[in-house]
Amino acid sequence: MEINPDFVAPCGLYCGVCAIYIADRDNNHKFKERLVNLYQGNIHGKGTLPNSEELSPEDIKCRGCLSGELFMHCQQCEIRNCTKDKGYTGCHQCDEFPCRYIENFPMAIGKKVILRAIPYWRKFGTEKWIEDEEARYICPECGHKVFRGVVKCNQCNVTLDLD
Repeated sequence: MEINPDFVAPCGLYCGVCAIYIADRDNNHKFKERLVNLYQGNIHGKGTLPNSEELSPEDIKCRGCLSGELFMHCQQCEIRNCTKDKGYTGCHQCDEFPCRYIENFPMAIGKKVILRAIPYWRKFGTEKWIEDEEARYICPECGHKVFRGVVKCNQCNVTLDLD
C-alpha cells in the first residue's frame, strides 16, 4: 500500500476520507456548497465550525493536513501545531492523549473519530491504521467509497453510521 504522507493527519482524522479533500479532488461544486451550508449551520440548524460565516465553496479545498494547501480551519489546527512543537508525527505518540485540544475539538464526529482512531493507530501502526480507515468508509450495501461523517450513501441511499 502506498501512503500519501500529506494525508497522515496527526490527530487521527485520515485525510484520504475527508469530505473537504474529496470535494476538492473531484471539483464537485454541489458537494462544496453542501459543506459550506453544513459548516455555517444551515444544515441541522447548528454551525459546527467557528468563523465559518464567510466560508464559500471556493474555500472548500485541501490537499491533506501535511500538504502546502490546507482548508482554512486546518491551517489553524491546535492539534497539528502541538504535535509539531513536540516533535511527534501524531497524537498516537503522546502520553497526554486525550488532551484539551481533543476535548475541545469543534466537531462532534471528528472528536468521536479521533478518540477511536488514535488508540488504534497507537496499537497497530500507521500503515494498518490507514488501510483500515480506507476500508471503513465503503458502503456495505453497494461498495461505493464514501467520506468520513456521511449519513447516507450517495450511490444506493442506504443509511450509514461508519464513524
